[in-house]
Amino acid sequence: MIIRKLELAWLRVPLITPFKTALRTVDAIHDLVVILHGDGGKRGFGSAPSTPLITGDTHASVIAAIEQVLVKVVVGRDIADLTLLCQQVQWAMPHNSSAKAALEIAMYDLAAQDMGLPLYKMLGGQHPQLTTDITISVDHQAKMLSDCQAALARGFTTLKIKVGRDSQQDLANILAIYGLVDGRASLRLDVNQGWTEAQTIAHMQQLEAEGVELELVEQPVDYRDIEGMARICRAISTPVMADESAFSVGDVQRIIALQAADIINIKLMKTGGISQAIAIAELAHEHNLPCMMGCMLEGSIGVAAAAHLVSGYSDSISLIDLDGPTLGRFDPVLGGASFDNASIELSDQPGLGIEHIQGLEEFRCFE
Repeated sequence: MIIRKLELAWLRVPLITPFKTALRTVDAIHDLVVILHGDGGKRGFGSAPSTPLITGDTHASVIAAIEQVLVKVVVGRDIADLTLLCQQVQWAMPHNSSAKAALEIAMYDLAAQDMGLPLYKMLGGQHPQLTTDITISVDHQAKMLSDCQAALARGFTTLKIKVGRDSQQDLANILAIYGLVDGRASLRLDVNQGWTEAQTIAHMQQLEAEGVELELVEQPVDYRDIEGMARICRAISTPVMADESAFSVGDVQRIIALQAADIINIKLMKTGGISQAIAIAELAHEHNLPCMMGCMLEGSIGVAAAAHLVSGYSDSISLIDLDGPTLGRFDPVLGGASFDNASIELSDQPGLGIEHIQGLEEFRCFE
């Protein structure tokens, strides 16, 4: 199947409640959508959010990368050459991981349609149903407790708690939340680089001494401080997960060499798409290092692709943090994966199974 043209479009979904971390506050899911047109009316969809504080990518930079470089790599090519096309997308320019990811997601969608298989089966998966955690944004304590109670009422049994703005207040919030949910849900702690090495060790040792059991603590320190992460791993019992420190295969190789994390958080927007996410999952599996599949604040196109990848690589990816679509007031994507609170059900239609996207605003076409 030949890729005949590439279109770009906007898709915006307001959030139920503002998304707050140590790095930013956001009130809507705003995706740039990539649409690849193949033969017979088939369309492959991909998407990317703007995450300048995490990946360094804005929507403007993603558009520029596609328009000036990446479109020339894929338009007019045969999607049957998927492996080669992905290599050429990765080699076409340095960085720009979100642009590469949006394009690769659409390519994998179209390739699976060409094979007549849902993407998860093309990737070797057998399980179309998954369960995700939900993120609790950092806020004042009463709001965080209320959000946790609401999540429990919706059936979530794993909560990812955002902290990192004020270490002492963070500690008080964690203790209060643990008291509320203990026995009803497990907790994951996401610091988003908000603590120092000393704060992390002191707070985690205190929490452990008080009997607080956390499933993991995610990226407590600056992403460049791999040696600090390694010292934290040696000083505490709670598993440490690398997120912003783990973009590439090379990053993960260094983390493994220094024993700087117990878990790797894979995100398509960090890796530059599915092909490199697979490479990281395989590398981690070789070293008995479990992975989480995570997402940015993004809608159900990109998150669905990540979920299909989880099914295909479940031996490597045992933790799931794919709650982006559940944070929106509605899901405009029809026919793709179903996100029902904690439950994710993958489509058995070819590719991602997307039939229609409501509110899609197309604005540029390349042939």
